[in-house]
Amino acid sequence: MEEGNPSFTVDEALVGIGFGKFQLFVLAYAGMAWVAEAMEMMLLSFVGPAVQSLWNLSAREESLITSVVFAGMLIGAYSWGIVADKHGRRKGFIITAVVTFLAGFLSSFAPNYMSLIVLRCLVGLGLGGGPVLVSWYLEFIPAPNRGTWMIVFSAFWTVGTIFEASLAWLIMPSLGWRWLLALSSVPSSLLLVFYRWTPESPRYLILQGRKAEAQSILQKIARMNGTHLPKGVLRSEIEEKNKSLPTENTHLLKPEEESKIVVADNNGQSFILLTLLSPELIKRTLLLWVVFFGNAFAYYGVVLLTTELNNSQNSCHPTGEVLQHSSNDVNYKDVFIASFAEFPGLLISAAMVDRLGRKATMSSTLFLCCIFLLPLLTHQPPAITTALLFGGRVCVSAAFAVVYIYAPEIYPTAVRTTGVGVASSVGRIGGVLCPLVAVGLVHGCHQTVAVLLFEVVMFVSGICVCLFPFETSGRELTDTISTSKKPPSSSSSV
Repeated sequence: MEEGNPSFTVDEALVGIGFGKFQLFVLAYAGMAWVAEAMEMMLLSFVGPAVQSLWNLSAREESLITSVVFAGMLIGAYSWGIVADKHGRRKGFIITAVVTFLAGFLSSFAPNYMSLIVLRCLVGLGLGGGPVLVSWYLEFIPAPNRGTWMIVFSAFWTVGTIFEASLAWLIMPSLGWRWLLALSSVPSSLLLVFYRWTPESPRYLILQGRKAEAQSILQKIARMNGTHLPKGVLRSEIEEKNKSLPTENTHLLKPEEESKIVVADNNGQSFILLTLLSPELIKRTLLLWVVFFGNAFAYYGVVLLTTELNNSQNSCHPTGEVLQHSSNDVNYKDVFIASFAEFPGLLISAAMVDRLGRKATMSSTLFLCCIFLLPLLTHQPPAITTALLFGGRVCVSAAFAVVYIYAPEIYPTAVRTTGVGVASSVGRIGGVLCPLVAVGLVHGCHQTVAVLLFEVVMFVSGICVCLFPFETSGRELTDTISTSKKPPSSSSSV
């Protein structure tokens, strides 16, 4: 900065302010959204078998209840990402919260199969806004704390899955699936209650030229944290002429790249999507799509297999009286125990993500998950099946947590939520196909084929992780394509 005219960037302000009470509020708010999404996804393991028995559905019809949620998420993740990049993070996630809550609550009153399908698809549409809140949260975290606090954020997903499993264990045997759907919509309603206290991302505002608003928000953050902003006035990194900051946590944008952001603002959605497939970003974009697809396919597959493999033993491998497939067949204890697998998964990712890096953590856990699922190519006793799925879920949860750290870090601010949103949409395709494998094939007594498909998808995803062009651990966020394609300045690259 020039002598006599002190100024600072958003990153410099966040590092100076530090991690405090404000970031804890942002963590709690975004975390509640993560809890809500986890609960809405976890309940699919319980609602499918319940309505299958009630409405005499076929295996394909039962799997469609899960698939339509992912189909809605596919559309939502793409749409809300563009809304957030063009109109602000807050507008993006308030719409998703309203849609998720209303559709989720109304699902509990669905009079028939078709109405349930429509409402669950709308729930998925709302849940597709999850990447918006991830990016919003990330943009308030000082760079030195980013990896650690993103893992803490991921823990909210685990809390949601365990809470939903507990709720199902308590509610389903006595009150049924309608009460489970209604109560599971409550976390989404809390997002509406506390929305008025959520600020817009200063990083987004500065890209829009709204410096006064951005500085006002940073001042409020400093007051809440009991600290002070750096001396001077807030500047956009676009204004940094002939300046390159050497520290790893402050440099984001160069002046010669101003025109690229202006073009992005003027050309709208089509330009943003083309930018993701530009020569600078196409490799990381395509690889990220495969990894998101594989993670979603594997994660939700392991969740569904926890109930489906044990249920299928009654018909495919009978050991006594063949029981009718109903909601009472779901072993809530096994599902509850398997949900706790996500805690060691988070601990593993927290221990590895900054020491070994994002790439090494993701690839090693995906390959290890393949090893855990290998014995399930053949029928195993229930206890062994639960133990293997527990181990698989530990690994795939760790990989999924890290990919949600890595994805926002590899895209510049101007296209960050769109990039993560589109990748998440591709992941939802894996979610759409997953029930057809985990439910359809297993119900048809094709366990070997189903598990083999999961093995292949996870192995390919692990290979793609190894092919990512760079490691992001210890690397500053970027605002534009040119800075994001530069190699890391630290020794952390893989």
